[in-house]
Amino acid sequence: MKKNKGILAINKSENWTSFDVVNKIKHILKIRQVGHLGTLDPMATGVLLITIGKATKLFDIMQDKIKTYVAEFEFGYSTDTLDKTGKIIDSSQNIPFLSEIQDIIPEFIGQIEQIPPKYSAKNINGERAYDLARKGIDFELKSKTVEIYDIKIISYTDKVLKLEIKCGSGTYIRAIGRDIAKKLNTLATMTSLIRTQVGDISVEKCSKIEDLDEISVDDNIICIKNILNLPKLNLNEELIKKLLNGQTINLDNNDGVYMLNDEFDTIALVKVEKNKAKMSLFMA
Repeated sequence: MKKNKGILAINKSENWTSFDVVNKIKHILKIRQVGHLGTLDPMATGVLLITIGKATKLFDIMQDKIKTYVAEFEFGYSTDTLDKTGKIIDSSQNIPFLSEIQDIIPEFIGQIEQIPPKYSAKNINGERAYDLARKGIDFELKSKTVEIYDIKIISYTDKVLKLEIKCGSGTYIRAIGRDIAKKLNTLATMTSLIRTQVGDISVEKCSKIEDLDEISVDDNIICIKNILNLPKLNLNEELIKKLLNGQTINLDNNDGVYMLNDEFDTIALVKVEKNKAKMSLFMA
């Protein structure tokens, strides 16, 4: 493997889990340090960012990236999982008009409270919510604040509403369909989900996991410096050595997070606050 760290942008296929993709890349590259930056459910397709080597440390900082989804919801019934993979548990004859949907969409933009689906990976006293749900154990999940930046109606035909949703980390798209339907006094189930973009990486720039081998994986690994879109620090060797040894140095730069790069890629992230700079993440 020529590149020992970076991001691999995968267009995940339906019925692959995020862990299936991670394990496939581990097998191809014959390395253990592989992870992902945000799970996609098996039924979902689209952008899945895979971390290679020290890029696995980027999970927290990558959570700030805006994610874009295209989702379809069918009105008239609900399932236990809130999507097409679940069992139908209720139905409704109330099918809303497009104008009614248009009227309430603005209520779901901004910071909103959302109750996660019971079939989710939320931790409940040490157990995953989906495990409890499959056992038939009754439990309640607390609402959480999520950020929805925009929702656009793409189409609405034959009871199927197609939306483009831009949101922050931790948003459950299935739950948006549930809550829109509830506001309209009806039911809905998510029937399709595509993550079309994460930050600046669109699905068109992604590789299909089925098409990759050791050579093509290496060719498609994106350098960390090309993912983060952060300003770069230009420092002399003495100051770089101090930062990498954990020391604080004085800098005139504006407050913020900066990349410290070598000739190949980012080796550390440096946080500047009140003219004091210190390494916040080491990735060499």
